[in-house]
Amino acid sequence: MGLVGDNRGSEESMEACSMAMQRLVWAMGVAGVMAGLGMGAVGQVETGKDAVVASGSPMDKELMEISVPGLEALYASHKYTVTQVVEWYLSRIEKYNGTYKALIFVDKAGALAMAAKEDAEGGKKAERGALWGVPIVIKSNTSIKGLVTNDGWIGYMKPGKELVAPEDATVVAKLRAAGAVILGQTNMPDFAASDTNNSSALGRTGNAYDVRFSPGGSSGGTATAVAGNMALFGQGSDTGNSIRQPAANSSLVGMLPTRGLVSIAGIHPLDWMLDTTGPLARDVTTATIALDVMAGEDPGDSWTYGSRDLAEKGPYVKYLKKGALKGKRFGVPAFILEGSGATASSGTGERRSMALADETRQAFMRAVAQLRALGATVVIDESILPNEFMDKIREVQTRPYRQEGTERFLMKYGPAAYKTPAEFEKATGQKFPVMLLGGAGANSIGQRALESDIEKEAMFFGPQRRALLQYESTMDKMKLDGYVYPALQVPTYDETAPGADKGGPHSATGWVNKIGVPAVVVPGGFYSNGIPFGIEISGRRWKDGDLLGYAYAFEQGTKNRRMPPLQ
Repeated sequence: MGLVGDNRGSEESMEACSMAMQRLVWAMGVAGVMAGLGMGAVGQVETGKDAVVASGSPMDKELMEISVPGLEALYASHKYTVTQVVEWYLSRIEKYNGTYKALIFVDKAGALAMAAKEDAEGGKKAERGALWGVPIVIKSNTSIKGLVTNDGWIGYMKPGKELVAPEDATVVAKLRAAGAVILGQTNMPDFAASDTNNSSALGRTGNAYDVRFSPGGSSGGTATAVAGNMALFGQGSDTGNSIRQPAANSSLVGMLPTRGLVSIAGIHPLDWMLDTTGPLARDVTTATIALDVMAGEDPGDSWTYGSRDLAEKGPYVKYLKKGALKGKRFGVPAFILEGSGATASSGTGERRSMALADETRQAFMRAVAQLRALGATVVIDESILPNEFMDKIREVQTRPYRQEGTERFLMKYGPAAYKTPAEFEKATGQKFPVMLLGGAGANSIGQRALESDIEKEAMFFGPQRRALLQYESTMDKMKLDGYVYPALQVPTYDETAPGADKGGPHSATGWVNKIGVPAVVVPGGFYSNGIPFGIEISGRRWKDGDLLGYAYAFEQGTKNRRMPPLQ
């Protein structure tokens, strides 16, 4: 298969080439393709004669851990072309993806074609988008025109019946318009419905700091790719903790925006009333620049209506100040620190306690000491979001509306062969996943349409408003600027060990999604075994810039991140 190397080639030819490569991967199987084509990564041919990368090369020294502003400076000095930088990242993927399984599909042809196009166009810095020449990865539940939106599920990859996206998701279109170069799609658990990152489409993604350990889910593929310098940053989605948990396990910054700040149109839903999308990056500045690009109102997502007036005025990078923590007050939710008695289902079906692990408590208190050293006050008080707050959170019901989100997605972003679950079953001969339609059997729940549901106030809006009121009134009463807590209640673990829980390193941070407030994870240090620990800070709705400012001040004052030792 030839590469699309001529920047004059049509967009359609680029998509056709990428789609053909995907079909070859799905048809032959991962092992067969890798063996038959000499691939070191899923869906990618060898880098070729023009590669400018060698181990320990000057490019390694300059591009490893680089930020968006750092890469922009290299381009401005004409040190490297976009093609050279993209080839460097592709070589990293080729070298490490076979081991870590971070990417499920590598669009080498499309990435190199985009790089060649940008090199040919050149242009002055002022004319370039904010992400010009920046190589990124996209989570596999997010529509990329012409590629398979596999959602981690092998059922969407049936040869000839794939869920090929007819158009880009809104965030993908925004990232492209800003000049980003999409390297490929990252692995994720089926339907984004797991705290680990094991998919029927590819298998298990390993943690960049120890391949035996889980990166967490469901944006674990993006997290491992970014942590391992296989992309400059990546996009993830978050229904209950799926950006923040993998970010914490990978010493990354993970941003969950205020619900409605960023459009989710074109992202395959798990629960569309909770789903949110945002960036994962190695540094706060890069994550902030990415969020500036991704944010904005979208006719395709009603949750974004009015966000222009509600959100803080951008660009968000203006909130990044090293002294942003001085004089600020943060409360620690009592239900997390004391243990709420909540449990989560493990991979074996057993219930697992969500109580704070001793080693996590110790890591968190070290991070609290760092916050205090940087001028912040951290308040620990049993009245700050006690267990009754979680009782209110549990009253917020979204499952009755799941089917509506799934059907809306398929109608616009499904392939011509099927635009409904019923048409999918007829076209493919497979059953459509019942969990995306509200469940089945004892787990089933009656489905409703939100707009016409006469009980929506009692089911969703009323309980959400009451929980949010407690969240915000506590901030007012205690004069808090935000809340701070461990991003996970337990450390991630070696999931390859005999008898290990296959359900992932559980986290009880889905309450953030239930009330639609923003939260950011930032590296908080490491456990004694070298696995990262992350702290999470949540704030007021629409104060995303302030929140990123706190994260930036903590990052700059601690420098907690360090590179993983990839194998």
